[in-house]
Amino acid sequence: MAPRVAIFALSLLCLCETSIALSDPETESDFSLSRYMGTWYQIAFIPNRFQAFCVSEPSAQYSLVNSKRIKIVNSCRDRDGVLRRAHGQGRLNKKYDDPARLEVRFAPAWLSFLSAVWGDYWVLEIDSDYSVVLVGSPDRKYLWVLARNESIPKDIYRDLLLVAQEKGFNPSLMVAGDGSVD
Repeated sequence: MAPRVAIFALSLLCLCETSIALSDPETESDFSLSRYMGTWYQIAFIPNRFQAFCVSEPSAQYSLVNSKRIKIVNSCRDRDGVLRRAHGQGRLNKKYDDPARLEVRFAPAWLSFLSAVWGDYWVLEIDSDYSVVLVGSPDRKYLWVLARNESIPKDIYRDLLLVAQEKGFNPSLMVAGDGSVD
């Protein structure tokens, strides 16, 4: 009897830890998609496979196609100094009634019917004048600090890392670009 109780208790503990670990981070409550449009510079990020070739000048340009779709052009320079661009699309995530919970794809348009080509892009925190933003994914594998300028003050960067930590991200994984944090 005692081993069954112990196994049951351990199972409950595992279930509780799983549900806590998988709870979605809160997104920006008063997010305006139209105000978000324009150019954003990458200040820091958790390294990922799709940006492995980028060594400098990472930025993203967002423009509205309509009230629910976004055109995306990401760019950066590779090791040879060549400017590389990735064209993509963003859209409101149909699972949520939340404009801060977007999904993006960089796969060809003819594959857009496949859910696997879409990735979560959640606006977790943004300042009131839309000059600095913390963007991530609910699985906490992806995280970016973006800004309208190519650098931000250290205190603002530290504050965003604290917010990221409060939302369950590991800020020690973040890599800041050269000169991007003053």
